[in-house]
Amino acid sequence: MLDPVNILLVTVLSSIMSLAILGSLRPAAIPGVSRWIGAYVWASVALVLTGMQRLGVPFITILVSNTLLAMAVTRVLEGCREFFGLRPRAPLAWAGCALVAAGSAWWCWAQPSLGARIALVSAFHASIYAVVGWMALRYRPPGRPVYSYRFVTTSAWLGGCAHGLRGVVYGAGLVEQTTLLAATPLNVVWLALGILVLPSLSIGMVLLAHDRMAERLERLANRDELTGALTRRAFLAQALALLDTARAKGTPVVLAIVDIDHFKGINDHYGHAAGDRALAHFGRVVATGVRESDLFGRLGGEEFALLLPAISREDAVVRLDALRVAALAVRRGGDTPLQGQESLPAHLSQEETAPHAGLTFSAGVDILQIGDTLANLMARADAALYEAKTRGRDRVVTA
Repeated sequence: MLDPVNILLVTVLSSIMSLAILGSLRPAAIPGVSRWIGAYVWASVALVLTGMQRLGVPFITILVSNTLLAMAVTRVLEGCREFFGLRPRAPLAWAGCALVAAGSAWWCWAQPSLGARIALVSAFHASIYAVVGWMALRYRPPGRPVYSYRFVTTSAWLGGCAHGLRGVVYGAGLVEQTTLLAATPLNVVWLALGILVLPSLSIGMVLLAHDRMAERLERLANRDELTGALTRRAFLAQALALLDTARAKGTPVVLAIVDIDHFKGINDHYGHAAGDRALAHFGRVVATGVRESDLFGRLGGEEFALLLPAISREDAVVRLDALRVAALAVRRGGDTPLQGQESLPAHLSQEETAPHAGLTFSAGVDILQIGDTLANLMARADAALYEAKTRGRDRVVTA
């Protein structure tokens, strides 16, 4: 018969291995990893103390070990909350830890009952694992591969079910047992299912951390860090796919080529840091005015592109004009990346000395025609942009 202490030993060793892997990810500053590391330190200590129950020091091997293990899974929960962008602290879970400590003490000394103790601890762990599994299912970032998140959900819910069933069986008195580490077949199964969920979850935590790192790398490769727009390469690739979909469905697609007015003058008069802040401001304005289905890309320098599916050319012009007004209005209100410095002049030539200062842009717009390639569409929109500039800038022109 497999000794339950051996199960605990295997779990401790796997937790130590998880610590080594998670520790290697700590320099990446992934949210939640530090809490997960702390959780597995506490869990390793708790499991070692649990394995020492035959030494007969119940204060340490029962009260301290149960409380530490409850705190460890609470720390896992907090790490998951932080990872998914939620407020890390979980007051109800910490209240549960206090309840586990009080119940362990009561049913160890005041009214000894192994079954009640197991039922309490199992109920607590089952509830924590249920929440962890639900979070991995509910808060998976859109567009990310599902495997790592489903792995965490499956591991957590299986562990929660094992703990819940164990709590019901022991709480109802269906099993008579005098010590936690009794070497009975049923107890070995319960311990294996209940305790080995921690190593499974640690694998899941590593998978989540690696997915977050992969997401960062993909973002660095596909997103312009300054404006949040797609890089030229990523925009062109996604634009081609979007045009193919539009042709197959017979839906319209409008392309706008946008250029920030007098951007070189901003750099020359106020420095490249001011230019960067102007670009970042423009990116924020566009981000608030586009749909999730729209593509926003930076073609280079101060030139951008917007690909708008399922919209008429006239409606696209209205939307571009609204963005143009929004960029100017926010600058007038002072809520800009240039706050604290002189206002940037919108116009630097004699014929464009308007009394207001603002960030303006020009745009050329056209709609996808039958037989068009992306290059054809971009060429016509670019020609319309050139016309907008020759007309005095700060306007939207259709091809």
